[in-house]
Amino acid sequence: MTKDLAAWLIRVACGIRPLPAEMLPPAPVIFFANHSSHLDFVTIWAALPPAGRARTRPVAGRDYWEKTARRRRLARDFFNAVLIERQHVTVASNPLAPMIAALEAGDSLIVFPEGTRSADGQIHEFKSGLYHVARARPGVALVPVYLQNLSRILPKGDILPVPLLGSLTVGEPLRLGPDETKPAFLQRAREAVQQLAR
Repeated sequence: MTKDLAAWLIRVACGIRPLPAEMLPPAPVIFFANHSSHLDFVTIWAALPPAGRARTRPVAGRDYWEKTARRRRLARDFFNAVLIERQHVTVASNPLAPMIAALEAGDSLIVFPEGTRSADGQIHEFKSGLYHVARARPGVALVPVYLQNLSRILPKGDILPVPLLGSLTVGEPLRLGPDETKPAFLQRAREAVQQLAR
């Protein structure tokens, strides 16, 4: 299956419209969103224009996506994911290093600052990774994205989607302020996603 066909099928399954190229800042950018379903990163990826999709990489946990050969092929060969260590983080396996390397290569990233899927539909506190990447690459635009209904389309544990409509809303890009503290930035970033739900 080609990536363009896969993106079309994902958009149809989730009821998501493609994002116009003119509404997105120049690459590389970091798309950050709420997280409730395995459909989340593929939906953002599928909504992007073809040129942007080709250079946008989801950031995902190595522990999950390397568990089976099928997941590994899907993550690495099809989506070109940046797989990061979440459980046994050391200096050598610092999750920021591959993310920064991808940005330096001109690739955009899709990240979920909550760190894991929300079970109750609420947007939980953001972990510090988004702040550290923003501090390391302050020129990169951070694009908030709000995803709605995807956990109902593909509930946890299910493998077949339910025929419901989802939505994807993109907000104005933001950047880390020169003297902005980590707590203030993470709260502002979280609020930028929450405001898109209104």
